[in-house]
Amino acid sequence: MSTGARTSGARTSEVPTSGARTSGSEAGGAAAPVLVDAEAGVRPSVTGAAARRALLAHPALLLVGIVLASLNMRAALASVAPLAGEISAAFGLSAAASSLVTSVPVLFLGAGAAVAPWLGRRFGAERVLFAALLLLGAGVLARVLPSVYALYGGGVLVGTAIALLNVLMPGLIKRDFPDRAATMTSVYTGAMIAGATVAAAAAVPLEKALGGGWEASLGFWSLLAAVAALAWLPQVLIARGRTGHAVRAVPAGGTRPVNVWRSALAWQVTLFMGLQSLWTYVLIAWMPTILVDHGMDRSTAGVVFAFNNLVQVAGAFVVPLLAGRMRSQRPLIVLVTTLVAAGYAGLMVAPVEGAWLWSALLGVGQGGAVGLALTLIVLRSGDAVTAAGLSGMSQTVGYLLAAAGPLAAGTLHQATGSWTPPICAVLGVCATALAVGLLAARNRTV
Repeated sequence: MSTGARTSGARTSEVPTSGARTSGSEAGGAAAPVLVDAEAGVRPSVTGAAARRALLAHPALLLVGIVLASLNMRAALASVAPLAGEISAAFGLSAAASSLVTSVPVLFLGAGAAVAPWLGRRFGAERVLFAALLLLGAGVLARVLPSVYALYGGGVLVGTAIALLNVLMPGLIKRDFPDRAATMTSVYTGAMIAGATVAAAAAVPLEKALGGGWEASLGFWSLLAAVAALAWLPQVLIARGRTGHAVRAVPAGGTRPVNVWRSALAWQVTLFMGLQSLWTYVLIAWMPTILVDHGMDRSTAGVVFAFNNLVQVAGAFVVPLLAGRMRSQRPLIVLVTTLVAAGYAGLMVAPVEGAWLWSALLGVGQGGAVGLALTLIVLRSGDAVTAAGLSGMSQTVGYLLAAAGPLAAGTLHQATGSWTPPICAVLGVCATALAVGLLAARNRTV
């Protein structure tokens, strides 16, 4: 593995100028490294390198932009769940149709992830991130229009925008903070989870405070996207005149690029990414509703859901650190899947009585699982360009798979009138993720 590719989700890395493919054991004797954008396999142009220096002359400005953009990466999704009942009532939606309010954005997380690297290369990460924030704000506002078509159409815009942020943000951090990529990744991941936590906790109070029903509460988050876009505008101006990160391709290694789509190990990593995303988005879509249906008031259910998001920080921070120090990550696979399965089982047996405990178990498991999934992308890749290809594959396929979760859970609930069958199905997902994850966690590379 390339020495610069050990940060989860990284899109750029340092590769040796000799062109030889570098493993972790060989890194000590490698030639002087050259910063390369892994998503494109290219060196920065002279103009691009100068723009980077200008950008990093104002690191506080860049940091503010990264944090504000990251706050938006889950807020628009998490703010919907506490209001799902009112949204459904307003449009007369069935449980299956209501689940599409969450499923549609997740579906387009996968579709957007497929085109994000190309857009980043074509227009530059700064421009695409700025456009994504504007698109996100427009999508949030579209969802509050008095039309069910706008509700779903806004979800398309929201999902596409978040996909662009998801895919390009790690690469930009790795590019501009190569010596502090792990720290900056923790910052942006923490901000992402914090945004979801605040959005979930504030959904019902905002509805009451603004006096405008669920529309005002949901539309409020377009302001966060607008503020983030404004903070990101200086980065666009600094980087103007660039087309992508660089102008000419360089080999990532002496061998032909790996076709990750033909690798069994790559599919194992991808499936683990997708399955853990599936159980997370089922929870984002339905956890407050499950609690309310069992007698909890809406405000308390929103706070429990927010607590679940907050606790994810612990797992997302600790598990990747442990994974990077282990040759095989199998014990961590067992840990995170067991925690998630225990939390879901608790929601089935005693949803209200043990709500805080189940929320904590699920939160640690969810955060650890997503951190581990991102880390496996890097640890299972033989070089930086392979890591980029595997990241694109796992996010595209993974989110497309995850999009089926909320819809399937809502359909099962509608058909049976109970939350037990959907939760049992998710427990089956946990078992499958355990089996696939144990294969993905073996000490080998694509």
